Amino acid sequence: MKLKARGTQNEGIPTASMADIAFLLIIFFMVTINFEVDKATVALPKSGLRFEIPKKSAYISVTSNGVIRVSSGEEISVPVPGPENVLSFAVDVVANNPGKAFVLKADKDVPYRYVDGVIDALKQARAEVIYLLSEQETVDGEDGGSG
Repeated sequence: MKLKARGTQNEGIPTASMADIAFLLIIFFMVTINFEVDKATVALPKSGLRFEIPKKSAYISVTSNGVIRVSSGEEISVPVPGPENVLSFAVDVVANNPGKAFVLKADKDVPYRYVDGVIDALKQARAEVIYLLSEQETVDGEDGGSG
């Protein structure tokens, strides 16, 4: 009796679910990515202690040549002409979110008058929490430490 072969088996990698896997990976990376909102490059001054800053804080950067950039923490930072514009920006942020923290990121070589102007503008806008960034390892603080 002669037996007949039932059929040939295709050898290969099944690719039917590859599109599903690719789609899930894209969704995963879109959900977990964290964009940097403040792209100003500054050389931070050194300090002895640094606290963890909250996410979604408003950022104000002052570069060594005096350029001031602002971001509410949800969009890319934009340059502003001077401290008076920082005041209007801060007033808008405080009006929308009264407890929002502000992070001041100033270059170590920037003249202090720029930093002082920004801090005065934040005080006039009634900002409750102001962080000054420095170059140091972070530590956990009980009070959240502004400084």
